[in-house]
Amino acid sequence: MKTVHATRYITPLREGGSLPAVIEADDDGMYVLKFRGAGQGPKALIAELVVGKLAQALHLPMPDMALVELDREFARTEPDPEIQDLIRASEGINLGSDYLPGALNYDPAAMQPDAELASRIVWFDAFTSNVDRTARNPNLMVWHRKLYLIDHGAALYFHHDWENAGEACGKPFKLIRDHVLLPFASAIAEADAALAPVLTDAVIDATVADIPESWLQNEPAFTNADAYRQAYSSYLKRRLQLREAFVQEAIRAHAAHL
Repeated sequence: MKTVHATRYITPLREGGSLPAVIEADDDGMYVLKFRGAGQGPKALIAELVVGKLAQALHLPMPDMALVELDREFARTEPDPEIQDLIRASEGINLGSDYLPGALNYDPAAMQPDAELASRIVWFDAFTSNVDRTARNPNLMVWHRKLYLIDHGAALYFHHDWENAGEACGKPFKLIRDHVLLPFASAIAEADAALAPVLTDAVIDATVADIPESWLQNEPAFTNADAYRQAYSSYLKRRLQLREAFVQEAIRAHAAHL
């Protein structure tokens, strides 16, 4: 992943619970910045990075991402004390995704994706245990008449309970029944056949290798960052091996909508 340096704070995005912001970086690009020092902590950024990179490997529509270096001096020109504290707590490496100017929140009544794309997104969200793609909070944007996946900080929720992560690998993802695209996802089995072979061990290992070491601190379940990364790789590989459970759950949930 490329690394850029934040040069200008433009505006907070107060719709998000973690108070992300639009910033400008030294590559002249504008990014939606997710702060490491936000309340959800670095695990939200790990989920954003890992799920985002896996989505890109599967050619699902995602804004490009970059690691963003943030200096605490960045806070000096910000008048809001809450944002100043957030910036200071996030000194170092954070995560940014390309800002999509003029993008609109997805409305299923206004746009119905084709069955192939809807099914691939449903399959992917079941694989990554993404609880945040509901009608209430779809985390989908429409930009130039194309869907984009955003905001994956709530995915991979197994990593909040490493003691039971091994058991979670083979569990169906029952919350898929609330997925905003489920009514359109009539080709989930076909999506499984197309996507699963793409996520090779090498792809998963390369994805996890990009997690910055500074995000892999203070986790009592692991003695070092390498062991922490290995745990993510092992979980994702095992989840893929045992995918029949979440695939069949998604197919049943879709059938229940008919």
